[in-house]
Amino acid sequence: MRFTRDDRLLFIGDSVTDTGRDRRDPTSLGDGYVRMIAEALPSPATVVNKGCDGDRVHDLEARWATDVLALTPSVVTVLIGINDTWRRYDRGLLSPVPEFEASLARVLTVTEERCGAPLFVMTPFLLPAGPGQETWFEDLAPRIDAVVRTATAHGATVVRTDLALARAAEVYGAAAIAPDGVHPSPLGHRVVARTWLAAAATVRGRTSSERL
Repeated sequence: MRFTRDDRLLFIGDSVTDTGRDRRDPTSLGDGYVRMIAEALPSPATVVNKGCDGDRVHDLEARWATDVLALTPSVVTVLIGINDTWRRYDRGLLSPVPEFEASLARVLTVTEERCGAPLFVMTPFLLPAGPGQETWFEDLAPRIDAVVRTATAHGATVVRTDLALARAAEVYGAAAIAPDGVHPSPLGHRVVARTWLAAAATVRGRTSSERL
């Protein structure tokens, strides 16, 4: 996919997208995969990071009009879901998968209707590192299925970050990719960026990942 100066690529999600961006600076991209993608794009475009640490899907939906629709993006990328799982295990806050899926479907639908922007939906992921994290897959696995199902139903490009990071963990070890199981290391973010760029390249058959 080739981008121009008129394009605005918006990334929205939780802390994996946020990566310490300066909320007071609309040009701040944080220190993760969003910045890496912006630096790797072979053609100029505006990149916007609207990740917010701690977000679950209902938080995302609540700020969608302001943080997405109001900015009239050319491309929208969503990464959400791990906190919907995590909060079940550390705080007892439930996010039933059907409700999660319905919320995600609503934001994708309104984006199609209001912006007509191509959609990229990235799958949440987990590389178990701490005690008990293996059990999270009971909640996360059906949530990943819901993300893929909903994205496909809306004609979005599905970015299988969960599979890419799992493959990377087989090579480098899980701790080198996501030390706490959830938040990628710089290497993990590079894997996420490469995976998005590879997915974007398939949209129009162009390769966009040479610089990563």
